[in-house]
Amino acid sequence: MEYITLGKTGLKVSRMGFGGIPIQKIDAAGTRVLMEKLLEAGVNYVDSARGYTVSEAFLGEALEGMRDQFIIATKTMARTKEAMEKDIATSLANFRTDYIDLYQVHNPSLADLETVIAPGGALEALLEAKAQGKIRHIGLTAHMATVFERALDFDWVETVMFPYNIVETQGEALMKRAAQQGVGFVCMKPLAGGAIEDASLALRFIAANPDSGVIIPGMYSEAEIAQNLAAIEDRSPLTEQELEKIRAIREELGTQFCRRCNYCQPCPQGVGIAGIFVLEGYLRRYGLQDWAKLRYNATPKKAGDCVGCGACEARCPYQLPIRQMLARCREEFGC
Repeated sequence: MEYITLGKTGLKVSRMGFGGIPIQKIDAAGTRVLMEKLLEAGVNYVDSARGYTVSEAFLGEALEGMRDQFIIATKTMARTKEAMEKDIATSLANFRTDYIDLYQVHNPSLADLETVIAPGGALEALLEAKAQGKIRHIGLTAHMATVFERALDFDWVETVMFPYNIVETQGEALMKRAAQQGVGFVCMKPLAGGAIEDASLALRFIAANPDSGVIIPGMYSEAEIAQNLAAIEDRSPLTEQELEKIRAIREELGTQFCRRCNYCQPCPQGVGIAGIFVLEGYLRRYGLQDWAKLRYNATPKKAGDCVGCGACEARCPYQLPIRQMLARCREEFGC
């Protein structure tokens, strides 16, 4: 296993980490088996989130007796000091630990970031928790390049998590800048939410970029762990045939694939277009139908609220048929 230093955190992390979303498909006992296999393979970075329902709790139970051999990272949508304090306390209880290695602000918008750093914002709670030893490092996750870029302006941001894969390379320049500034990079969505079926090719493509940091594919079986490890540890250069396949994947997904750039916003009806497509991905690709529907039903504006004005399509740099795609989501989710 290759290990890297995660930027200015100084944490020594395995090149491949563990993405905690799919844990929701198994149970605590199954999670324990996965953690034991990861430990044997030298994988020490574990990712979770307050929003991943049972993920933190299952991991906390599974890591009993070997917690100190893993680097635990989690994240929260909390934006205020009060909400962040509550979520940090909940995460500590879920993980059955007195410290969390990396606590992250989960997917803020630019406006959210202003709330986070303002008086009474979540940053105050994060800094206090860090001073108390409850968390050791602070990071941020993002889906928009504008948020990634803004995050690099803040000294308190020690890591950034951002999508990077065969079809989502819009962050490459920012990844390089992050490396230059000593900000650790956490590579999420390595398979583009499951849209890329050739996992080995996808992971080899990412690992070939030295700025891609720790790569965290979601896994819930021993077979997936073995396959992903083999791909990331494969140092052979991509062949011309593989490069051609990469071009074909980009061509196939490039016209119908939402990259969550959010250029389509604002929607006059308040529909969170990219967020709905993310939930559709969980519904169709991860096999997390119940969780995806639960999150979808909690959204204030749904695909059915689209009135077909087309304003989003005029702004989309990828010329996606967003109205058709939202109509498909309306049918899949039922509203």
